[in-house]
Amino acid sequence: MSASGLVNEELQPSPTPSQPRPVVGLAGVGLLLSLVGIAGMVAAALRLRDYNSDGLVSTVVGAIFVVVSLYPLFPSFKAFQGDRERAKLLSDGHLVAARRASAAAREEAQIAMGYAAAAIIVAGLLLMAFANGGGVAHTFFTQSAWDKSFGEMIRAFWTNIWVAVVAQVFVLIFGLLLAIMRMLPGRAGAPLRLIALVYCDVFRAIPAIVTILLIVFGTPLAFPSTAQWPLAWLGIVALTMTYSAYVAEVYRAGLASIHPSQSAAARSLGLSYTQTLRTVLVPQAVRRVIPPLLNDFISLQKDTALLSTASIAEVVLVSKLWESNLFNLSPITLAAAFFIVITIPQARFVDYLIDRDAARRAGK
Repeated sequence: MSASGLVNEELQPSPTPSQPRPVVGLAGVGLLLSLVGIAGMVAAALRLRDYNSDGLVSTVVGAIFVVVSLYPLFPSFKAFQGDRERAKLLSDGHLVAARRASAAAREEAQIAMGYAAAAIIVAGLLLMAFANGGGVAHTFFTQSAWDKSFGEMIRAFWTNIWVAVVAQVFVLIFGLLLAIMRMLPGRAGAPLRLIALVYCDVFRAIPAIVTILLIVFGTPLAFPSTAQWPLAWLGIVALTMTYSAYVAEVYRAGLASIHPSQSAAARSLGLSYTQTLRTVLVPQAVRRVIPPLLNDFISLQKDTALLSTASIAEVVLVSKLWESNLFNLSPITLAAAFFIVITIPQARFVDYLIDRDAARRAGK
């Protein structure tokens, strides 16, 4: 570059940082959404008071909803205040401080919009629940129906729990056996690999409800000696046959994820193929596949409800009987609540295991 070019480049002014944009628009949107959420909560509280015969309880609950919905107003006002601070700092020539104030105000406006949107959604759900004179609430959430059916349904739900636990134990064992069969090496293992492949393909293709019907109703006819078995045990057999196919694929993915050098090193130390599986490959694979295994077990827990189609006295069948007696769907909603209570902690535990494994891999 010539000397004149260098001089011209030095004489050019350096670009000035852009000024922070006003946040008053975002703050206004946050304030507007906050007011809509408050109005919705007030309407829901009034609808609740009209629906519930206990005026004191409904008034207290409605007041709590309204007070909670007031929260988005505070970040909205903070956003307006931050925008005024940004303008003052700009007028004084403090550009960096103005940018910080603008960023803080923008964050407060976004917080207001997020919480206000949540309040609007909750208010909408409450209004829908108490619409038509409380038709939705009366159909699905009747307290008297819950009181009448709770005792019998909680005993029936115990059937769902122990069926799921026993089936999970069998699935772990049988699924691992299928996965090992699918990974047997050489021509000698080809027939067993084919059998395991066909089994997994077939039982992943058949819906679980069809397997339950075939096993529960067909097994006593095909094998008369099983006619005296409790139906719940036949349901366990059906669930085990279905979910073993899924779990076998999970195991196989875990075994395949282990680097071949692990197996080669074990074999070079004189371990047999069986010893390599038992002491090297399977322990590592099981540790890696625990989260997906737990996800399958959550699905298994929910699919115990399918046993109602085979007249097994679990919680869904009992809830349907109560629904027929009361002409109300609240017992079925209670059955759904039982599954929610037992399933959500398992889902959160799976998330914890996934996060812990990710942190371990990242070296944290």
